Amino acid sequence: MKMKNDSTEKNGQNARLEGQLFSAADKLRKNIDAAEYKHIVLGLIFLKYISDSFEVMHEKLSSGKADYAGADPEDPDEYRAENVFWVPQEARWTHLHSRAKQPSIGKDLDAAMDAIEKHNPTLKSILPKVFASPNIDKLALGALIDLISNIALGDEAAKSKDILGRVYEYFLGQFASAEGKKGGQFYTPRSIVELMVDMIEPHKGRVYDPACGSGGMFVMSEKFVLSHRGRIDDISVFGQESNHTTYRLARMNLAIRGIDGSQVEWNNEGSFLKDAHPDLKADYILANPPFNQDDWGWDIVKNDPRWQYGMPPSGNANFGWMQHMIYHLAPKGVMAMVLANGSLSSNQSGEGEIRQNIVDADLVDCIVALPKQLFYNTGIPACLWFISRKRLGNGDRKRTGEVLFIDASEMGHLVDRTHREFTDEDVQKIAQTYHEWRSKDGKYEDVKGFCRSAALPEIQKHKYVLTPGRYVGAAAVADDGEPFDEKMKRLTSTLKSQMAEEEQLNAEIAKQLKKVGFDL
Repeated sequence: MKMKNDSTEKNGQNARLEGQLFSAADKLRKNIDAAEYKHIVLGLIFLKYISDSFEVMHEKLSSGKADYAGADPEDPDEYRAENVFWVPQEARWTHLHSRAKQPSIGKDLDAAMDAIEKHNPTLKSILPKVFASPNIDKLALGALIDLISNIALGDEAAKSKDILGRVYEYFLGQFASAEGKKGGQFYTPRSIVELMVDMIEPHKGRVYDPACGSGGMFVMSEKFVLSHRGRIDDISVFGQESNHTTYRLARMNLAIRGIDGSQVEWNNEGSFLKDAHPDLKADYILANPPFNQDDWGWDIVKNDPRWQYGMPPSGNANFGWMQHMIYHLAPKGVMAMVLANGSLSSNQSGEGEIRQNIVDADLVDCIVALPKQLFYNTGIPACLWFISRKRLGNGDRKRTGEVLFIDASEMGHLVDRTHREFTDEDVQKIAQTYHEWRSKDGKYEDVKGFCRSAALPEIQKHKYVLTPGRYVGAAAVADDGEPFDEKMKRLTSTLKSQMAEEEQLNAEIAKQLKKVGFDL
């Protein structure tokens, strides 16, 4: 219990640090749009991270101790051998910080980004070079450098990576919130990603996201592996993003976590028209693709082998995304994806037949109904689909012909007027329910109003509509022990006295109005 309290306290301190940093950074934003400002702030955080990591390695090489005897601290190959980015002199944070108050700091930062890309080919065309823009106040930019200079003070690369990584992730979320609908295009809220990852448990293997945004699914997968005493190279990530600006955010997000992003690809055409990983069979797939996408290239790919369960309609790509992912799922793979609630019940343009075929193929493992207001870019109610090729067992119990339905639509809490998120307890409750249901020795039980395991005949009875509310029913209301007849007598008596009181009040209001010359 002490460990849990310590962890909770530490998380609270971290959240306060991140919140204070963002508030301070936001004050320096002035008249710059949030969509533009995020590249400035996140670019500087990334620069601070690679410079900190470089300096730690530089110190080790300079010491000449043990494995580093005879090493040259100014040899780029020494750093590449340790998977550390080489940072040339003019791009090192100490140099840039010393020039933070100079009028040329914007040009200095752009030149630093150019130099880093030149010496590190994996970062080519990734880093922002916007600091010399005339609409950026250079005094505010210098103050922002001062602010970021105080993050992750110390000499441990791991400490720097952890703190700067958390700050980068927190800032991504805050910028997504500030940008509203546009923000949702590059960021899936943390609590949803955490729930998806906790449910499919990507311990080891290939992790794929065909609409990867800023890379949150990969980062959370890496956290899951490390929290279960695994190593960062236990998983390899594969992804694709059609928005180049968002792709750059993803590559920086992965690099700051030490995750190899070389298999995360960008192209304008997107995953449907130009699949960057045509031969990939992934062990885990996590994705939050665009909801109800209507212009997705149907006419170009209508004869594609991916549409094994039916041709998706031209005006809605929901089942196109689902079948694209199923196509890339390994023989024992599992996947989690976010879709609009319409995917659970729509019978338009053949969607009902596609859903039926996927259910009959025994691929659907679990459906989770989500609450409203979880996403920044849409108010459309959403759900999670969990697809599995491990339903014959493979370490779990055999559950062919069954689907677990979870209704989490009333869970979570409002963090502001328009946004809701799951608590850690919510995530644990939902994920644990799924794991208990899946486990050979699990203690799963149906809970009215929350979860129910339904067999295929029942799903067929509902004509393959997969809305959890149809299966879990309404939550049981606690019996207060008062007999019905007695309760009705009490309630009607109370109502009668309230109605009599209302008549008296209405008469008094009419009386007072008449005194001042108004009749009702």
